[in-house]
Amino acid sequence: MSVKGIDAQEVLVQLKSLLLDNIDLDKKSLLLSAASIAFNPTAWNIVARNEYRNKTITRLFGGNAKYGCYFLALMIFSFGMLRDHLVSDDDGGVWKYRYQQALLEQPKQAILPAEYATIVPAVLFGLGQLFVVTSTWQLGVTGTFLGDYFGILMDARVEGFPFNVLRDPMYVGSTMCFVATALWYERPAGLLISVYVYIVYLIALRFEGPWTDMIYSNRAAEQKKAKSS
Repeated sequence: MSVKGIDAQEVLVQLKSLLLDNIDLDKKSLLLSAASIAFNPTAWNIVARNEYRNKTITRLFGGNAKYGCYFLALMIFSFGMLRDHLVSDDDGGVWKYRYQQALLEQPKQAILPAEYATIVPAVLFGLGQLFVVTSTWQLGVTGTFLGDYFGILMDARVEGFPFNVLRDPMYVGSTMCFVATALWYERPAGLLISVYVYIVYLIALRFEGPWTDMIYSNRAAEQKKAKSS
């Protein structure tokens, strides 16, 4: 099969070779990075659901939901930094290597033409950070870090940038940064990790979305009941 002179099958073969022939699974750093990526959204969803049901963190702060949410935000941010910057060394010793170092331990292979090898990842990383930062700005701390599970709900759906161009700009932006890092260091293994990151985010959204809808639906029902009484 070919499209305008491009042999699609040959492209797929080359892509498969680029990815699968340039991954060293013997490096613990890559596997630990993958494990930490899956841990974060899984753990925070579990913690947040427990908070909604049992108010565990809120009780730790004397019933102050906002302080509890700030504490969870600090934990999420800290573990995110840990995910991006710390992986175990090959001897199982002190956790000291960065995520970038995990990529540097993988085989290097040019991914983009030389003229695009710098500008594309730089622009991609910049856009990714823009989506993440502006999402946080629009939502605020409590809106970003699961405040709705603490009963801190927003008055209306946020529709400004970047939510007017992407449904989940924070997850998309984060994935873009992973891709950019892989391209910058010319590590095909990083592209597979980036795909893995996005899949993990999609799975997390399948749990977060319906649960958040339920929280807001419950509030709407309570407000309607209060008006009618």
